[in-house]
Amino acid sequence: MHKNLTINRVDSDKTNRVFHHLKGTKPGATIVFFAGIHGNEFAGVNALNSILSQVKHEDICGEIYGVYGNINALKKKKRYLDADLNRLWTTRRLEILKKKKVFNNEELEQKFLFEFINDLLRKHTQPIYFIDLHTTSSKTLPFITINDAMINRKFSSCFNIPVVLGIEEYLEGPLLSYLNTLGYVSLGFESGQHTDPDAVKNCEAFVYLALTNSGNLTSPDDQKFRYYSKVLIHASNSVNAIFEVVYKYHIKPREAFRMLDGFESFQDIKKGTFLAVSNGNEIHSDYSAKLFMPLYQKTGNDGFFIIKHIPRFFLKLSERLRKAKADHLLTFLPGISWYNKNEGILKANLYVARFLTKSIFHLFGYRNKQLGETHLLLYNRERVAKKSMYKNESWY
Repeated sequence: MHKNLTINRVDSDKTNRVFHHLKGTKPGATIVFFAGIHGNEFAGVNALNSILSQVKHEDICGEIYGVYGNINALKKKKRYLDADLNRLWTTRRLEILKKKKVFNNEELEQKFLFEFINDLLRKHTQPIYFIDLHTTSSKTLPFITINDAMINRKFSSCFNIPVVLGIEEYLEGPLLSYLNTLGYVSLGFESGQHTDPDAVKNCEAFVYLALTNSGNLTSPDDQKFRYYSKVLIHASNSVNAIFEVVYKYHIKPREAFRMLDGFESFQDIKKGTFLAVSNGNEIHSDYSAKLFMPLYQKTGNDGFFIIKHIPRFFLKLSERLRKAKADHLLTFLPGISWYNKNEGILKANLYVARFLTKSIFHLFGYRNKQLGETHLLLYNRERVAKKSMYKNESWY
């Protein structure tokens, strides 16, 4: 039973940022679990302490890491102290970080995490999995978020729970988006509401299943695997589908935003549904779809998201287009050119290409970010994904 969502221990210096490190007797994949990137989210830390304390070195292939995210924020039970640590992982911010001498709290946390990641990547040639453990401020089914690369889709399909694509288009600087630019399997797991004891239970189930699916456990317990699989299937109401973010309500600085009580993630809503109040004005949905991650905490600027189910036909079509590397055809469209072909980045002139819908680019694996008022940059995770690293994994 998990009656209290208390953090078992938090050590503050760099050397203790890794609070679990298990190295097996046989070579294999490396799996890294980040917990507490947001300091008011304890479920990941407690779940890792519970599951990894039961794993023996002789039962492991490769290496397993449990890594604290925002240590000082965890101690104070706050999402962050100076800045959101999960919004700092842009190329520009990382370049600035390398040159800085004086750091705010989250920059210092990021510096240590950045050094850990770089050290890890230098040492390991076997498959690497990065998993970021979170909870939400609203009630929710457990779900996975991924940047849309096929290696992420395939690994996520092992868990039989909802998967949400495309959130990287609406968030600036998440840790997982940075790791995806490097080409590794990277996914986020949201186990439930911050204060719900079942969030820890769901997280424990996910950690054990992840260790099994990554091949890090040499002889996984079949009974445990079946039990934890049932835990997640039950918690997710047997929803096993892929969704896509189509809208985000962004809270502006000094905006008085309040979500109406009672909404949950994955709740069906109709167009016109009264959702929130902003500076005294009502906010209504422009979509008949599903509500996603409504905000019920004081920190953060993501008011709510809207998601829609992706039909299986489009998922299969996008897979075939990517296998055929058909995205080079996009440059024949008006207003579309390569910005950086090696990194899979297209540039779109908004005045010329405005008639092209996002869904066309999504089929080929591209997600956009604004570059000034006249152009979009379109990033393709498929071109940088290290598919050859994972081709021999059981799930591939």
